[in-house]
Amino acid sequence: MAGARKLELAEALALGPGWRHACHALLYAPDPGMLFGRIPLRYAVLMQMRFDGRLGFPGGFVDTQDSSLEDGLNRELREELGEAVAAFRVERADYRSSHAGSGPRVVAHFYAKRLTLEQLLAVETGATRAKDHGLEVLGLVRVPLYTLRDGVGGLPTFLENSFIGAAREQLLEALQDLGLLESGSVSGLKIPARH
Repeated sequence: MAGARKLELAEALALGPGWRHACHALLYAPDPGMLFGRIPLRYAVLMQMRFDGRLGFPGGFVDTQDSSLEDGLNRELREELGEAVAAFRVERADYRSSHAGSGPRVVAHFYAKRLTLEQLLAVETGATRAKDHGLEVLGLVRVPLYTLRDGVGGLPTFLENSFIGAAREQLLEALQDLGLLESGSVSGLKIPARH
């Protein structure tokens, strides 16, 4: 988010009634698969192609009828990903960060939820039947967590896409903090600058 400032959760929740809260979640699962029989996938990490052509994480605005940020997030996940999300719940323990934008009074809260591969596959399979599929959500995408021999293909090329708000930075921070990359660090990657 250009001009966004990071907030502690308590600070974000104390901003008052003039602020809207949006919650999004990175869903991931261990994946023992091998690309071309030689490149370990390690984890499946889901993002989505949004209605505006940008990549982001599933989620959305918390409504007044939602009793908590997490209730709003889980409602949005059902709308965007379908009924397979009933097999798990994103909780406060999955919370990672909050950012206040410089524009309209919106605070974006970010979560990361580890699933089993079976749960993640069920989400992928059922997503095309979700209420918002083809409307707010154009489809799910897995993040390639590898770099091909050319040093460009895979994650470095994926990061050249257009991301909404702070989604690119949230992705990179989560990949590093959760140890989802082989090296556990994004510092060795040739990561293109954000345009």
